[in-house]
Order: sequence, then structure tokens, then C-alpha cells
Amino acid sequence: MSSPNFNKVLLDISGELSKDELGRLKFLLGDQVGKRDHERISSGLDLFRVLTERGRLAAANTVYLSGLLRDIHRPDLSDKLLLVSGHGGARGPPGPPEHERARLDAAMLVVAENVGRSWRRLGRRLGVSEVRLESIAGMHPSDLEETAVELLKEWRRSRGAQAQTEELIEALRSCQFNLTADKVEDKLSALASADAHKPQTESSVDPHT
Repeated sequence: MSSPNFNKVLLDISGELSKDELGRLKFLLGDQVGKRDHERISSGLDLFRVLTERGRLAAANTVYLSGLLRDIHRPDLSDKLLLVSGHGGARGPPGPPEHERARLDAAMLVVAENVGRSWRRLGRRLGVSEVRLESIAGMHPSDLEETAVELLKEWRRSRGAQAQTEELIEALRSCQFNLTADKVEDKLSALASADAHKPQTESSVDPHT
């Protein structure tokens, strides 16, 4: 049974979809729905009703619609949908620990600055699907650095808590991007060194010493 909050988010998403975006969503549906259903979809709400009737959309099952929204380059709407689903798998796997997140953030910047036109090759090595690669390519067609950032965000989302800098470095070396891998390792070493030299906070000092 749908929650009022879930229905409100669907209503908001429907209101934010342009006519062109709705048309692209209908195209992506393909033969997932019949011709009659295609003809009666004239708004986002109509589309959501059809997906619900087909068992492809529910408060705890938003992955399919979320993927469609990403494929039309509306990750903002996709994230909004995943956030409200909240009850398990639809949100995706949890992220890595805070320390590893900081390492991944640093590594992403280095990779984005250096991978250039070879971002697709790295994406395939990281296990990103061709469909997602095509979607990412359309987000920033004239900005390779931002495209690489989107690729690495997608990889991190898909891997969740299993996303590790070591996996990224291994993928870089598998693609023969050894110079970039070296730069990532240098950045991580500098980050570790900076952390090691941070002064202790008051809460970490033993009051009895």
C-alpha cells in the first residue's frame, strides 16, 4: 500500500517532468506496456499508474522508475524517488565508512582530472553497464571531467559499502592508466599523512594524563 509521502513525491516528480521528458520515458518503456497503455499516458501520473498496475512501481520498489529517470538525465528526480522509498533494497546499498568516503572523494578528483576521453574504458572495467555509460555520456557532452565525475558517482552508488579506492586503482592499472593510478596513490598517501599529523581534539585527550 502506498504511503501519502510516497504519493506526494510521485506527484512532485510528475509536475517536474517536461512534455519532452515524458515522451522519452514512454519511448524507454518500449514493449514493457501495451499500445493501449501507451496511448493513455499523457502525464507522469498516468505513467506511474501504469507501472504500478504492471508491478514495476511501489513504495518499496522504485528501482525501475529510478533507472528510467536517470536514463533521461534527471538524476535529481531519481534521487528524490530513492530517498522516499526508504524501506530496503530500493534505496541501494549503504555507502562506505566515513574514512573510506574521504579517500574515495580524493581519488575521484584525481581520476576525473586525468582520465579524459578514456572514461568509458574505465567505466567498463568498473562494471558500469553500456546503458548507464550512454546515459552518462549525455549529461555533460562537452565536459570530459564532469563526465568522469558522473561515471565515478554511478560506480560508487552501485557498489555501496563495497566501493573501495583499491578497486578503483586496480581498474586504472588494468586499463594501463598507470600514471593516473600513481597520482591517486600519491594523493591518498598525502591524505593519510595529513590525518596522522592532525592535533588531538580535547575529547580524545585523557583527562587523567
